[in-house]
Amino acid sequence: MPALLETEIGDLVLHARGKVRDLYEVGEFLLLVATDRISAFDHVLATGIPGKGTVLTQISLFWFNFLKDIVPNHLITADLNQYPEELHDYDDELRGRSMLVKRAQMFPVECVVRGYLSGSGWKDYQATGAVCGIPLPQSLRESDKLPEPIFTPATKSLHGKHDENISFDQMVSLIGTKSATALRGLSLAIYQKASNHAESRGLILADTKFEFGTTAEGIILADEVLTPDSSRFWPRDKYAPGGAQPSFDKQFVRDYLESIHWNKQAPAPGLPDEVVKKTQEKYFQAYELLTGKSLSL
Repeated sequence: MPALLETEIGDLVLHARGKVRDLYEVGEFLLLVATDRISAFDHVLATGIPGKGTVLTQISLFWFNFLKDIVPNHLITADLNQYPEELHDYDDELRGRSMLVKRAQMFPVECVVRGYLSGSGWKDYQATGAVCGIPLPQSLRESDKLPEPIFTPATKSLHGKHDENISFDQMVSLIGTKSATALRGLSLAIYQKASNHAESRGLILADTKFEFGTTAEGIILADEVLTPDSSRFWPRDKYAPGGAQPSFDKQFVRDYLESIHWNKQAPAPGLPDEVVKKTQEKYFQAYELLTGKSLSL
């Protein structure tokens, strides 16, 4: 099947187009469509991963239901039969990869939780002995489990720039003490429940990031949640701290781009079939491990 790289849904107003998702206005609601685009090093690549958008949507739907006792979410329905009539001509394009969601006033922060020392957290620790200003024990290795999960917020990237890690005090200055404290508590509670589930499925949830917004009902969980695009999942049986871990994400893509010495400037290159296939397999495997179900396209 070909990769869906961009959508155009009739006369609907395009509310926003992100690196992966296209967001349309549908009356008082929004239509969130996950494409098969894939980004690396802050650039959307010329080649997509067929079925990736469906995997991301179905994983998010699983987690929204799993976590609803902790925090409400923005989902209204993912059932095409319940979509407004104006969308029915686009069933083939929307099936499995779309959600009708509530509009929310989004907080301008990424809520990151880290249970293991990896990625930018590892680089920060090597330089400062801390992660986002949070002191950690000496002599930790890359991928070591932290004494307890830590909350390390970041500003949301705009116009292709990197997310920037910030301190909790900086988060307070952006959104206020009450909201910052609430989001930190929710993020840590979600991480703990999701981490326990992942562990039961043979996976380690190393770190993840959440987005929250507010509606008339209060704080809700929005966008995607606990997918391979927003989280590091490692196979537990291969866990070996002291270096990078195999993961269920786009590592094959990053490795390929490093191997061709791309300068990480536009235009972004395409991907060979083998890299596309291996990456696709990782995404589908992540869904099956997390949910216990198989996914066919």
